[in-house]
Amino acid sequence: QVQLVESGGGLVQPGGSLRLSCAASRSIFTINAMGWSRQAPGKEREAVASLTKGGITNYADSVKGRFTISRDNAKNTVYLQMNSLKPEDTAVYYCNAGTYYRHYYPTDWGQGTQVTVSS
Repeated sequence: QVQLVESGGGLVQPGGSLRLSCAASRSIFTINAMGWSRQAPGKEREAVASLTKGGITNYADSVKGRFTISRDNAKNTVYLQMNSLKPEDTAVYYCNAGTYYRHYYPTDWGQGTQVTVSS
């Protein structure tokens, strides 16, 4: 089990950028996969991006080409770089950790950080 704490959310104008960080309570070197999900008001939570220990990435179609997930094992931190933000990206973003076998299965979750894209 690992505790995850997100940061970096906030208010940004359409077309702008934000970088979310997720600090883990222990070494992430051995964690099989980590990722980000989001939940917009009135909508179900959806997977945004995942990254395996071996470097395999997956992105939701809605964010491909705009978002990039990365991990820094030395800092026990996972990042989500978000560019060309749109109002529909507004949501609470959650960091997660889990396992990957053909699909990503998150098991541990952070508390979330709010991202609001608005002019």
